[in-house]
Amino acid sequence: MVEAFVGTWNLKESEKFDEYMKELGVGLGTRKLGCMTKPTTIIAVDGEKVTVKTQSTFKNTEISFELEKEFDETTADDRKVKSIVTIEDGKMVHIQRWDGKETSLVREVDGNTLTLVIHSLKLKIKITTQSYM
Repeated sequence: MVEAFVGTWNLKESEKFDEYMKELGVGLGTRKLGCMTKPTTIIAVDGEKVTVKTQSTFKNTEISFELEKEFDETTADDRKVKSIVTIEDGKMVHIQRWDGKETSLVREVDGNTLTLVIHSLKLKIKITTQSYM
């Protein structure tokens, strides 16, 4: 099922991303850069290994993991988190935990559009939605 996410996805629009970064404690300058950036996300699968690369003029990140296995991740804002990624109801669900906090990043593909919805599980609210094509 992860194969549905494989491809190169270019950010088209983003809602409330500044609010999400602010909640994480990201400084104003970095938030402004983050909101102006239009990253490309590349998702690839090689056997059991899934790789998610995010590339932009601001910063590049890459994570590799196996579904349903916890792994260490350094986020784009340099948080050290414990992560796990699963496929649930056709969605790629990525949970990040650090310092008693938790965030979910849920990716869903509909035709040629990948939608990423980020929730703060501690606050139980939807923080941001990003659409990629």
